[in-house]
Amino acid sequence: MKLHDDRKTVVMVVDDAVDSIRMINDALEAAGMTVLVALEGRQALTISQNMIPDLVLMDALMPHMDGFETCRRLKENPAFADIPIIFMTGLSDTEHVVMGLNAGGVDYVTKPIDTTELLARMDVHLANARMTRSARSALDTAGQNLFAVDREGNLLWGTPQVRRCLPDRTHPEFPDVRAQLQEWLSHKPESGHSMPMRILDTPRSVEYLALVDGREYLLRLKTPQSQNSAAAVLRQRFQLTLRESDVLLWIANGKTNREIGQILDMSPRTVNKHLEQVFRKLGVENRTAAAASAIHQLATQ
Repeated sequence: MKLHDDRKTVVMVVDDAVDSIRMINDALEAAGMTVLVALEGRQALTISQNMIPDLVLMDALMPHMDGFETCRRLKENPAFADIPIIFMTGLSDTEHVVMGLNAGGVDYVTKPIDTTELLARMDVHLANARMTRSARSALDTAGQNLFAVDREGNLLWGTPQVRRCLPDRTHPEFPDVRAQLQEWLSHKPESGHSMPMRILDTPRSVEYLALVDGREYLLRLKTPQSQNSAAAVLRQRFQLTLRESDVLLWIANGKTNREIGQILDMSPRTVNKHLEQVFRKLGVENRTAAAASAIHQLATQ
């Protein structure tokens, strides 16, 4: 049974039982897959620093670091967000099944392993993972640049482009970025609000979109180019000056006059003067109506 792909599927098998590894290795290689072997959890973590497999088969009970802790540690790496981890265990009681799923596993098989059943389950989870990766790549292509973090600001998943733009856990800048996101999210921003940030020596902004399932904060990463493009749309549509379009764009992002002044390096009084001209040119009387007009215009682009 071969899994259909243009390249060989890479599977990491984590098990301290040599006989079990030999049997699984033979079955996977016969199915046309490449097998990476780790005899214990720490070895699996070391391998994961250099190579990301397509799927992990994880023994539940191992010395030193069990499969549950190894799974949790692997899932701390955002690159493993979409990598399915299937537990192999001789324990089929509910407690250990739940532990495996809570640790980040997607499925489990009981020992002794039925290789036909194992390959069938792998096929399903590999197909689902590839669909997820394809969907996130499509979001990048559409310019969405989406990612999700938890309430502490830790990255849960991100589209490929976003992951290239954000520091990983080993980068010195990671704690600062995480702290900024945690502080911002603690104030419960409304959907559409943005926060300017400097990430990896590049000016960017992060837009809050929604809270998903009560635990994932869905965000969009924006570049100065996307901000400038949006401002240019508003400038042309409403015949605004450069500064007026910048002010209107940040009004649409929910910023106060003080915040806009800090972003654009001008006083709140100057922001207010620009805003008066914006109201006149848009034919509106308040910032809520101005923001609504700007959002509607940008949504139709």
